[in-house]
Parts: sequence; C-alpha cells; structure tokens
Amino acid sequence: MPKLDEKKRMLPVGCHVSIAGGVENAPKNAAELGCETFQIFTRPPQGGPVPELTPEAVASFKSDLKKYRFSGFVVHAPYYVNFGSSENRIYFGSISVIKQELARANLLGAKYMMTHLGSYKVAKREDVLQYAAEGLVKVLEEYEGKTQFLIEISAGSGNIIGDTFEELAAIMDPLIKFKTFGGICFDTQHAFASGYDLRNTSTVVEVFRKFDEIIGLKWLKMSHVNDSKTDLASHRDRHEHIGEGRIGLEGFKAILGVLGNLSTRRSGRSLLSSRGETNKEGAMPLILETNHDKVKVDIEVLKGLRNKS
Repeated sequence: MPKLDEKKRMLPVGCHVSIAGGVENAPKNAAELGCETFQIFTRPPQGGPVPELTPEAVASFKSDLKKYRFSGFVVHAPYYVNFGSSENRIYFGSISVIKQELARANLLGAKYMMTHLGSYKVAKREDVLQYAAEGLVKVLEEYEGKTQFLIEISAGSGNIIGDTFEELAAIMDPLIKFKTFGGICFDTQHAFASGYDLRNTSTVVEVFRKFDEIIGLKWLKMSHVNDSKTDLASHRDRHEHIGEGRIGLEGFKAILGVLGNLSTRRSGRSLLSSRGETNKEGAMPLILETNHDKVKVDIEVLKGLRNKS
C-alpha cells in the first residue's frame, strides 16, 4: 500500500484556475484552493485578444510555482479550435492556434497541453477523422518543446468527433511517431456521456480494460475528474460536483483506485494491462472542471477518496 506522500505525488489533485490579472497569478490562485496541481488557459477560451507572455510574467509565474511547491501544471487549449471543420479558415486557424498554445505552454513549463478535437457538418465521419489527424500531424511535425500534446475524449454531442476509444485510436495512429505526442486526457464526464459506464468497480475496470485493448494504457496521461449532470450515453457535456451527479462517489472511488494502480505501477506491471504497459511517466494529474462555487469541496472529496484508495 503506497504511503500518503507517494499517493499525493502520483495522483496530484487540482482544478482549473483563473489567470485574471495575468498568468503569474495562477499558482497563488491554485494554492488558495488547496490544489496540488492545476490547469489554466493561456488565452480567452472563447476568443479575444491573446495576452502577451512577457519575460517578467513568465519569471514571476515560475517563481511562484516554486514558492507554492507545485511540481507540475497543465494547459487547456481554447474551445474554438476545430480540426473537423471543412472551412479552411477554421481548420488551418486551429492548426495555427494549437502551434501557438504548445509554444506558450512550453514557455511556461507545462507538463501537458490538451485540446478538444472539434466537429463537422457535411462529410463522411471516417474522412473527418483522417482530416483531423492530418491537421494534428501538421502541428507536431514542427514542434520540439518539452510540453507534451494530448487529445481529450469528447462527450459526443451532435457531430463532435473523438468520443469513442476507437476514434481516438484512429486519430492517434499517425501521431505516435512524434516524441512530443503524449496521448489521452480522460475526462470522466465526457466518457460517461459517451456511453462508458463508470458507476461501480466492475464497470470501471471493464472500461479501462477496453481502453487498454483499443488504445493502450501507456497513452493514458491525465484525467479531468468531473461528475455528470446527465445520464449514461446522454452525449451531453454537463459537469457536476463530485458525488452529486450520475457517476457518484462509488464510481469515483473505483476510478481513483484504477488510476492509482496505473500511476504507481505496482510490481512494475498494471493490474489491468494485458501487456504490462502503463504510463511510464508516473504521476497522473487529476484536474477538476466543476463550478467554482464548491470546487474547494470537490478537491477535498477527491483527496479523501485518493488517500483511502
């Protein structure tokens, strides 16, 4: 059984925090919420002027990372990127934005930068998956930074792509040759809304076995940990506070048990993996994206579940 300090290191709990007033404010904001890690946007997620990352702001940000003892953080890409769009302005604009975001995340020293994949209107789905993958190749073929790039599972609303393990695997296939491609950000609410049952131990184990068979557990690098306002397979992206939604505390206890097993790699082999493949980088950031009215409570609930797992 791992000691508490080891659990904190291997499954750090945090949430998305504001950079209002400057990115340099993020570490302090995260510390005040009780975070052990955190997530930020480096630009307005819905569009607007992009704040400059001045040398002074970057230096202050990194200084406060040390001051508040954060060993890592992650960056989320803006929501408006769309690698499934048939409009060149949007598609190539998305490539440009993600290139910029990777560079900005790398400048700040982020461990990961993840993005949603987008949606389509008029095209065959299999063609859109290939088109999206080609766009991501264009991003990574010129990127040489230390921040790793992740793609996030979606809830599958409408014609959104990347909501199944099979689609993620198809999009990943041409990306795995790049050392800067990290793998998958597993959002519990998105996965649940896409039809992956996370409500108890047996279903959680089955979901991650399926992930291993189709994608491989070594590609699971972090998790957005959110309960769901909507039912299983609802295909609606609606986050809820931990234990107050349709996944429930039993589900999250099981999820943290599995993720803890992956991150600590007990006996050098995952309990779930048929190939003994796990995330070799160890720590698995757990990031909450719930409403800030009770996010401090969510953080403490997750820490409690982790510490008892």
